[in-house]
Amino acid sequence: MDDSERELLEETLRKAMTAPADDRRPREAALADLGWPEMLAEEPAAAIRAVFRVLGETGAHAPVLNDVLLHEQGRPPGGTLPMPYAGGLWVRWERDAAVGSAGVDPDLPLRVLPEAGAPVPLALGRQALGWWLLGTGHAMLSLAGRHVLDRHQFGRPLASFQALRHKLAETLVALEGAEATLDQADGDLSSLLAKAAAGRAALIAARHCQQVLGGTGFTAEHELHRHVKRTLTLDGLLGSARELTREAGRLIASRGTAPRLVQL
Repeated sequence: MDDSERELLEETLRKAMTAPADDRRPREAALADLGWPEMLAEEPAAAIRAVFRVLGETGAHAPVLNDVLLHEQGRPPGGTLPMPYAGGLWVRWERDAAVGSAGVDPDLPLRVLPEAGAPVPLALGRQALGWWLLGTGHAMLSLAGRHVLDRHQFGRPLASFQALRHKLAETLVALEGAEATLDQADGDLSSLLAKAAAGRAALIAARHCQQVLGGTGFTAEHELHRHVKRTLTLDGLLGSARELTREAGRLIASRGTAPRLVQL
């Protein structure tokens, strides 16, 4: 899939994810109509990048992380799997959207499991969450960017104040760095590091964009809080940025050698 095809796919996905919801599984059904199972089977890297980034940018959600984990095991999509969560918890992303969330985001149908699940391959799942977190980070940056361009203080647009410009610049740098790691992720360690980088970048975006938006961003009526909650929940899935950084350190220490940057 070349760049023009990916852009067309992302635009189509964006329209589908922002369409009014009129049943209990609208996003999953819309993705199925667009050929999500076939795309995942034929071009998993491109499909994961396009679908999960758009989920982040639009604030929508669907239980398709299950499909990615099942695909990595060579199993057909459509089921659910236990997933590790930060703090030693295990959760299940239910297909039934009515199930309450295990985290701070009540929109996500995550259910805490009473016991740990069996270990499963997580590389593709971490890449998927990395793209989702990256899309969420860009959504927050877009909200903050529009705010500083539209609002004025002391007779000047907020965008003219250097402190705010620095916050937005640091956010953009963090997001672009995470995207570079995701583009190169193709194995267990590189996917682990990419998910950690994306989680860290999205958390930086949440913190800086909240500061830029000020009191407006704290209100329930503003869209930012939904992305902040989504970031906190997604960062914990399949290992938080902090946990994954420590895990990477343990892996490198156990091997007795650190891979070269080009190998990551």
